[in-house]
Amino acid sequence: MTLLSIDFERHRLDNGLKVVLAPDPTVPVVATNLWYGVGSRNEPAGKTGFAHLFEHMMFQGSAHVPKNRHFELIERVGGTLNATTWFDRTNYFETVPSHELDLCLWLESDRMGWMLPAMDQEKLDNQRDVVMNEKLQRYDNQPYGDWSERLQHLLYPADHPYYHTVIGSMEDIEAATLDDVESFFETFYVPNNAVLTVAGDIDPTEALAAIERYFGDIPAGADVPPVPGRTELESVIGETVRETVVSDVPLPRVIMGFRIPPYSSEGFATAEVARALLGMGRASRFYRHLVREQQIAKSVVTYAYPLMTGASMLLVWGTGYPGSDPAELERAMTRELEGLIDARQDEIDRAISLTETDLVRALERVAERADLLSMFDLYFDDPGRLNRELDRLRSVTLDDVRGFVEQQLGTNNRAILTYIPENGR
Repeated sequence: MTLLSIDFERHRLDNGLKVVLAPDPTVPVVATNLWYGVGSRNEPAGKTGFAHLFEHMMFQGSAHVPKNRHFELIERVGGTLNATTWFDRTNYFETVPSHELDLCLWLESDRMGWMLPAMDQEKLDNQRDVVMNEKLQRYDNQPYGDWSERLQHLLYPADHPYYHTVIGSMEDIEAATLDDVESFFETFYVPNNAVLTVAGDIDPTEALAAIERYFGDIPAGADVPPVPGRTELESVIGETVRETVVSDVPLPRVIMGFRIPPYSSEGFATAEVARALLGMGRASRFYRHLVREQQIAKSVVTYAYPLMTGASMLLVWGTGYPGSDPAELERAMTRELEGLIDARQDEIDRAISLTETDLVRALERVAERADLLSMFDLYFDDPGRLNRELDRLRSVTLDDVRGFVEQQLGTNNRAILTYIPENGR
């Protein structure tokens, strides 16, 4: 039985652009969501950070849209917009009153088809400075700000595409030329490497005609090159690896990372359930035992990254109290991880319910619906997979979780990053 039934139509233009239309007349708004099949994993050595840099460049104007006008035009009609870059993709999205759909389509098509004529050295220099300042503010000058880079280096070998961070190397960004940026655009920002989803108050026939009108004349690009580096990966690290950082942080923190099955595998659903069982909500094991009962942790976080290439990652971390011993915190976290082998069916049921609730709440918003449909079409060539997500979660059994604990959470698959305040507090 399929528990979700999001209505959609799927089309493909002659230039290869995949189109998903999800009508919903409930509220007079429409969301557009354009996913490109390019993220940090597509960056070769020496070109890291290009996907994120290009996200910034895409708001610097195109042939028929002046610099920074994209934001102004959408906000002027009462809409919202943004973009994000991730390991496996880059996406651009808008939500506007439904009668402004043409504005969104025109803006996105102008960026896809007519970006290069507006690209110049001044814009590159400006956005390069913006990205470098972003790294300073969000990573270098933030407590624990380098955790992602450090943990990725522990979890993945240097020749794997997830070894480097999404924001990339500032040396690579500094060395980027206008020719580099133009080549990146011509390689990846092509209709045959993209999915456009429109969800909300639309007539599908009219929406498809409008999409054809705006995007149909954009020529297809060449086949996208394969992901560089080593894409196959052992399912476990093979040992416990660790790094201890003494720095200007307010509290001790222990972050554990584990290789887990990639998002494309059935095993990822089990990881999601195990993650929820560990740290989702106040009834979770981490929160109940470490925060409330033992009071050894001030806060706990768990997250399963949905990554596609080789292996994804599960993160769990605990932040201690001033003056607390991070080694004691690590031991307590380890006990909870290993204790999952004794998980009960009622805990599994609760974890599945919480994960389901997150998904269903997201689907209440047309913007989230559009985002998920784009994701499933780009990653799996199957937007209908969204309607099977609840079934996938509900198929996870107690034995699956116990097997996951044995195979993925043991001492042969742990990356441990410990932060210690330099003042000893």
